[in-house]
Amino acid sequence: MVNKNKNSINLNKFISSTGICSRREAEKLIINGQVTINKKPTQLGNRVFDGDEVRIDGRLLQPKPKTLYIAFNKPIGIVCTTDSKERNNIINFINHPERLFPIGRLDKPSEGLIFLTNDGDIVNKILRAGNNHQKEYIVTVDKQITDSFINKMSNGIPVLGTTTKKCFVEQLSKNTFKIVLTQGLNRQIRRMCEYLSYNVTKLKRTRIMNVNLGKLKIGDWRELTSEEMQQINNMIATSSKTEEASKDSRKKKSTFKRSPKSKYHRKKRT
Repeated sequence: MVNKNKNSINLNKFISSTGICSRREAEKLIINGQVTINKKPTQLGNRVFDGDEVRIDGRLLQPKPKTLYIAFNKPIGIVCTTDSKERNNIINFINHPERLFPIGRLDKPSEGLIFLTNDGDIVNKILRAGNNHQKEYIVTVDKQITDSFINKMSNGIPVLGTTTKKCFVEQLSKNTFKIVLTQGLNRQIRRMCEYLSYNVTKLKRTRIMNVNLGKLKIGDWRELTSEEMQQINNMIATSSKTEEASKDSRKKKSTFKRSPKSKYHRKKRT
């Protein structure tokens, strides 16, 4: 009986899509009689339909999971961890059928945009501070903002044994400002404000790189568009690999130690 399901893929392409081998190697397996579809012999040109079982030497092949990139509007109180012991962890809240993990973090008392993915290769490239990827926040504090506050926040604040990078800061109202960071120090904005005797009463991340929170409601998520992912991939095309970036960091640390006049000290991110 002819399979009327139009959603099909060429057999050699299906085999290569699982990551087991290339299309050319898949063709050799087919020619050698090592491949079956629904336990029946195959030949070049056969197609795989939804629900078909493809085996190589009797071993069932599983389609490679779809690579997912998700933008999530995290509510206050949700913890950016995959630890199942944390009742309010981000994975349980989203309850996605695929296994995801967050890219970076957003503090429990903060809200706003965070990415989640099942693509481990992209995580360090996005997070690597040296790649200067922007993150934008809207912050409300407990007292009136002054020109001095904006100036000091913009030019660097002593935090965790280092001085924060210069950044864009703009006052939006009496108690609210926008800040764009390229760093990811632990509780960085809160610590910067505390240093100047301000307390953060509300912190919301509204943008990561080229992706804006937009009209995404609190607690909702959406998949990143192909256009957004293309721009992100362009941005991280020259991003350092973890090992290479770590070596560079160690070299810079060594340089700072040899220069007693330098007032800058790097702290390894965790």
